Amino acid sequence: MGSQYKIAEYLEAVQLSAYVPDWTQLILSIVLSAIEFTLGVMLLLAIRRRFASKVSLIFMTCMTAVTLWLTISEPIQDCGCFGDAIHLTNTQTFIKNLILLIAALILVRWPRYQSRFISKTNQWIAFYFTIVFICLASVLSLYHLPIFDFRPYHIGQNIKKGMEIPKGAKQTTYKTTFICEKNGVTKEFTEKDYPYNDSTWVFKDTHQEVLEQGYEPPIHDFSITDEKTGDNLTDSILNKDGYTFLLISPILERADDSNFGEIDAIYEYAKENGYGFYGLTASTDKAIKHWRDVTGAEYPFYTTDGTTLKTIIRSNPGLVLLYKGTIINKWSHNDLPKQAELNAPLSLIETGREPENKTWTKIVLIIICYIFPLAFLIAADRIWSWTRWVQKREQWLKQKEEWLKQKEQSNRLYQLLKRKRQMRKKIVAGNWKMNETLQEGVALAKEINESLKAEKPNCDVVICTPFIHLASVAQVLDSNVVGLGAENCADKEKGAYTGEVSAAMVKSTGAQYVILGHSERRQYYGETAEILKEKLSWH
Repeated sequence: MGSQYKIAEYLEAVQLSAYVPDWTQLILSIVLSAIEFTLGVMLLLAIRRRFASKVSLIFMTCMTAVTLWLTISEPIQDCGCFGDAIHLTNTQTFIKNLILLIAALILVRWPRYQSRFISKTNQWIAFYFTIVFICLASVLSLYHLPIFDFRPYHIGQNIKKGMEIPKGAKQTTYKTTFICEKNGVTKEFTEKDYPYNDSTWVFKDTHQEVLEQGYEPPIHDFSITDEKTGDNLTDSILNKDGYTFLLISPILERADDSNFGEIDAIYEYAKENGYGFYGLTASTDKAIKHWRDVTGAEYPFYTTDGTTLKTIIRSNPGLVLLYKGTIINKWSHNDLPKQAELNAPLSLIETGREPENKTWTKIVLIIICYIFPLAFLIAADRIWSWTRWVQKREQWLKQKEEWLKQKEQSNRLYQLLKRKRQMRKKIVAGNWKMNETLQEGVALAKEINESLKAEKPNCDVVICTPFIHLASVAQVLDSNVVGLGAENCADKEKGAYTGEVSAAMVKSTGAQYVILGHSERRQYYGETAEILKEKLSWH
């Protein structure tokens, strides 16, 4: 709701508040918080690095432009970046955003330099878990009260002490502006010209601006006024001895009246036990009368600045319990004390005592609900990634070992083949085809044999003769000098194949070789690869 109030101030500054309803401002507030939180986690854990870096740059560009406008024009005094936790001037906010913009530019330029904490396959878990967590936290804070209260009206604060100004300190001068509407016309009034006696003007909102800055105490704008008499009741209520209930509703027209029965019951309880019960609002008598008509309220209403009331409690309405001017408890309208709890004077029951400071309990709860599951996810993901890395490394080592073995085997085979190539002699074979008679062929064979004996070549020599020469030529050749072979053989082992000579018949003459698949056999006799295959099978 604090972000919603700040968004409303921005819209008023650009005169767009009439066009953006309250529920839209509230949704925008939740969405803005969710985007900021989720982007921060994505950057910290390097989730979708390029996308997160680009969105951050766009986001920071817009925010830097807005804060530059605030620095130059100063339409509002506080940008509200950190709520009431940290207050920055518009200039300080602009410098802060400028630094973050430079950081976003660096991320966009070098996104891969961000070290991943969660592997890419599991990043979606952290992403959606973060969105669910921040949206749930926003809804719970909206329905109840914010988890942490950084405002000056926190539990345990004495309002009068928070308003004290050291002696001699310069006081800040404020200007309060009231925004009212009549017949569709919106007009601003100051405290001096406010139309108290003209009920036709409908109060819409109020805001303050600093005219002259001085020492500003934590609480500087708390004032309770009885508009009917003009009396200032601040001191009389804060100095009241005992307990006082304050029903806080900045704008009664927008207050939730669903729990008015519980409010009336608390008022009756306060009246029975002599406790004060006052309604504080910035709305007009018309709004107060409407509230009374709807809820049957009998408690008195007094006027307090709307911004102050919004600061006191993030609920409309909300209930504050004072004891001698000290805030000892707060309740959203959804968490009001039940009638069964108010069964004795406040001094005797838990409701009348200031609750323990549970800041560390809340921090531990956040750690358990968000940080611990996220840390567990990161640890599990790292272990899983490490296991996969080990498995991949083992697999790689096995593959490398197999590759080295294959390479070693290949090298051995290569060396073996190399040695064989180096050891193996070349063969020169020749045939004289269908030439030479038997006598001429034997004479030629003798001549070749004698020549090679005289000068032995660095290769093996084979002569292939016609079938009728084989037996005769085999007798005149030295097999250590010249090898003998046939010019062809049949594709059958044996049988009724007139005129054919089998491989076995060739071998029986003393021949060691045969020429198969000769080009002339293919060309003139139509021998095919299939016929050659048959010849080889019987060779």
